Amino acid sequence: MSGNSAEVKFLDGVKIVDFTQFEAGPSATEALAWLGAEVVKIENPKVGDPGRRIIPGKPETDPYYFHMFNANKKSLTVDLKSPKGLALVKDLLKKADVTIENMAPGTIDRLGLGYEAVKALNPGIIYASVKGFGAGSPFEKFLAFDMIAQATGGVMSVTGDADRPPAKPGIALGDTGTGMLMAITLASALYNKQKTGQGCRLQVGMQDAMLHYMRIGLSSQARTGKVTGRNGAKMAGINIAPSGIYPCKPGGPNDYVYVFCSRANPEHWTRLLKVLGREDLIDDARYATPQLRFERFEEVEAIIREWTKNHTKHEAMQLIGQAGVPAGAVLDTMEVQNDPTFEARGIMQVMHHAKHGPYKMPGWPVLINGRSATLKPSPMLGEHNGQVLQTWLAMKPADVAALQGEGVIGQVDMPKAAE
Repeated sequence: MSGNSAEVKFLDGVKIVDFTQFEAGPSATEALAWLGAEVVKIENPKVGDPGRRIIPGKPETDPYYFHMFNANKKSLTVDLKSPKGLALVKDLLKKADVTIENMAPGTIDRLGLGYEAVKALNPGIIYASVKGFGAGSPFEKFLAFDMIAQATGGVMSVTGDADRPPAKPGIALGDTGTGMLMAITLASALYNKQKTGQGCRLQVGMQDAMLHYMRIGLSSQARTGKVTGRNGAKMAGINIAPSGIYPCKPGGPNDYVYVFCSRANPEHWTRLLKVLGREDLIDDARYATPQLRFERFEEVEAIIREWTKNHTKHEAMQLIGQAGVPAGAVLDTMEVQNDPTFEARGIMQVMHHAKHGPYKMPGWPVLINGRSATLKPSPMLGEHNGQVLQTWLAMKPADVAALQGEGVIGQVDMPKAAE
């Protein structure tokens, strides 16, 4: 592990007050935390971010969801319904460069922390909101989660088999996908603020964000004049053969390899035939173009299946890939988790959490000068109460203790580091 990660300080000195919870908003702030920003997560003193899945009086049963979206952050527990707590947060906002929230529609305004109120406190602040539906949408006040965004943003309509109902992709595109779009916009807004001193208001609806990921489907619709339909494991709206998953031995639920011959490179088909031992088809006019191969789709599928079923998915990927044809084994979550090459490169890192012990999880995937950003543990609830108030607001330890005694901020339990 040593040497494959390093502290990233691109956003060193940037202060972020984070009111987000669950996944979409936390994904955005976690990205900025990876890159060096100081992200202070404001949490409910009793249960924290609902993503912690804490039930009062019971032990945490699923802390890993929270770890995934809150690495490298700090936790400050404040009772926002307390006048003193609200005043405390407003003092923090005066010091902040960015604040971001993804509460249910209307909630942040009822707390007195809406855009106009915060801008009056700090005219140069960058104020970001993540909602289910965008500003001005007829559904603006509706609640939404990842799957709602994927349904209403067109994603489900192009996912699944043509003769089956729409399906939800296995990844949280509505949540994390939206968070990444907000993160890059926040980074750009910070660059602009550095030049001009001006803040701004950023708003994204998860439904709107999904359109960004629907560009291939929408371009196919423009080309054909027809609704882009579901196409199984193949690319939606693009009729190419071969393009799909093919069964491999020993026949487990994920024993498949994806093979794709691009329209842009006729050599892919020729190379593939050589790997399959079917050089007799190289000059066969019936399969000369992607469109002709698609017209003989079942024949092409059978030719490839006959070969792949006699190889493991790893063998198939190796043999086809090294021949210069795009191919990929279908890896399950355990295979990805246990692949040592990810950890060796810093793409997967081990979080050494004081309460929950070591936990391997994805790090920041962009290498910077050859190394990934260092993974730091997600915070325990209220872990940084004293540190944040003392460094941001110059409070004395006795003042912090007094606020804890009054219940304005939560208490902190600092267990010994896990073995």
